Amino acid sequence: MPHLEIFQTLAISLALGLLVGLQRQHQNARIAGIRTFPIVTMFGTVCALLAGDFGGWIIAAGALAVTALVVTGNLIQRDIKPDDVGQTTEAALLLMFAVGAYLVIGNTAVAVAIGGAVAVLLHLKETLHQAVSKLGEKDLHAIMQFVVISLVILPVLPNQAYGPYDVLNPYNIWLMVVLIVGIGLAGYFAYKIFGDKAGTLLGGVLGGLISSTATTVSYAKRSKAGETKNTNYNLIALVIFIATAISVVRITVEVAVVAPGGTLAIVAPPLVTLLLLMAVLIVLGFFFKKEDAGRMPEQENPAQLKTALVFGAIYAIVIVATSAAKDHFGNSGLYIVAIISGLTDVDAITLSTSRLMNDEVINQQTGWKVIMIAALSNIAFKGAMVAVLARRALFTRVAVLFGISLAAGLLIIWLWPENFQLHWLTKL
Repeated sequence: MPHLEIFQTLAISLALGLLVGLQRQHQNARIAGIRTFPIVTMFGTVCALLAGDFGGWIIAAGALAVTALVVTGNLIQRDIKPDDVGQTTEAALLLMFAVGAYLVIGNTAVAVAIGGAVAVLLHLKETLHQAVSKLGEKDLHAIMQFVVISLVILPVLPNQAYGPYDVLNPYNIWLMVVLIVGIGLAGYFAYKIFGDKAGTLLGGVLGGLISSTATTVSYAKRSKAGETKNTNYNLIALVIFIATAISVVRITVEVAVVAPGGTLAIVAPPLVTLLLLMAVLIVLGFFFKKEDAGRMPEQENPAQLKTALVFGAIYAIVIVATSAAKDHFGNSGLYIVAIISGLTDVDAITLSTSRLMNDEVINQQTGWKVIMIAALSNIAFKGAMVAVLARRALFTRVAVLFGISLAAGLLIIWLWPENFQLHWLTKL
């Protein structure tokens, strides 16, 4: 290794050690702080440098030496009884030795990321403990269900196509289930942390992450349950509209995950254009906001196995229906499927269309229109639910917001330039 590169590696090692050591020193760690951590991290780097000439046993010997130092340090201070007994500092010390060694034999960016993550985890001790303390049996059950869905079921599914049109791949179908359940679960736990204090903006964002349709139903019923004089319909309409806008963000993210590159470069621009218009309406809506949204309606756990199976079945049906419609009726058939599917689950039609575009089964110019039509269909469906479930005053306000969005979406479909794409997205 050239001398300059060695010095750069040692400098990074020193910086990472100082970063973690600073945090430990601030917390008055017993056996290691601002000096010990950088020394141990650099020791790991030097061991790895020596291993290049003398063999990997030097790294193992160094790890044993650090372990011996940790044990010795604890024995020396065995009569001291700290308020918080734990081995976090000891574990961090051993890991930083390994990070120092990995800087030499591995990827520098990975080592830096690990070192930064260690510092952040140590710093967020109280925050993480508080978050865990808020978890109930129901929340732990949700985590375990997601583990079953993502780490138990997914790996054992066959990764090959079956059925009509060779589009039913069990692994790919369940991977889409994991993606949607993961997004919903992230929103659910954000709701558990912020739900009681969620205001207008946060309430709409969390509702959109978990389920914009469920949020629409909850707030629509909430408006009807309250007294007319005390109900801020502008506020409730704004929460529902924010959740709907977040659903468009979800669609864009789903396309980015399933079909990055050329497909995303074509699909994202019209969706983002609609989203920007909705953002302008949200900003304008805040001028009519008079008070905070208060508590969010109770949200359901999105990681239930039954929910996952239902979405998987819907996704499989939609992807077969899309392929069949394309084969028998051409583009007009795809648009009909998009309208119908958007009424029930816009995620399924988005993911299936994105995958078919990525596999070149559907033309990209047709594909983005299918996704846009599904999104508009879903907006219209939510507007209909507000009309049925809410008071007329709320429906009037939601109808204006949704009506402008629907009109804008249709104009985008009609006027959008052919073959327009953001070329920088093709590199993703």
